[in-house]
Amino acid sequence: MSAKLKRSTAPDSQGVILSRATLDRAQQELAESDPRLGAWIEKIGPCTMEPRREGTHFGHLVRNIVYQQLSGGAASTIHGRFSERLGGDPQAPLPEHVLALDEPTMRGCGLSSAKARAIRDLAQHVADGRLPIESLDGLSDDEVIAALVPVRGIGPWTAQMFLMFRLGRPNVLPVLDLGVRKGAQKIYRTRELPDAVRLEKIARNWRPWASVASWYCWRVLDLDDAGGW
Repeated sequence: MSAKLKRSTAPDSQGVILSRATLDRAQQELAESDPRLGAWIEKIGPCTMEPRREGTHFGHLVRNIVYQQLSGGAASTIHGRFSERLGGDPQAPLPEHVLALDEPTMRGCGLSSAKARAIRDLAQHVADGRLPIESLDGLSDDEVIAALVPVRGIGPWTAQMFLMFRLGRPNVLPVLDLGVRKGAQKIYRTRELPDAVRLEKIARNWRPWASVASWYCWRVLDLDDAGGW
């Protein structure tokens, strides 16, 4: 995707960003449109899904790659070592500093070969302009996903998490996320775990706040882990 990619006028890019005010509105509208979900919103309480805006988009994506499939403690240690090796602000690493490191050096920080290659590929996409990292805020959800998935190690799910937790997009539905599917199964008491098609049907009442509804699905599972209500 070119850095000159035309901006979309799709509904998901009309400027609504998750904030305390929009989250309050989302909770109210979801509860009104979907009583089953509303009952869980009342149990769980306010959504705390405000986007993480510290640092840079590039630094956020690097961190996401490091943290994939690792426990929080292990990932934090590796990310700290890697950030120290790069120098500068750990939340705002520079692509050129990443590209200056070879793979053995990156692996010495604790990164796997796959993650080292993914981070280097991300840096290369940013450096040569294939990924217009500074323009992502102005693109539609679909355009952001299309820009990110050509990068090694970034699939649709990672791109959706970036939309939700970095850009604060309110209407993202990660249909293949196991936690969202399990949470929806409990909320709506479905016999089978909802597949993507079934989840799309369930989520009709979630629009235009599918991101917030998905967050509540995750929190439903947290309640189960804590012994329920």
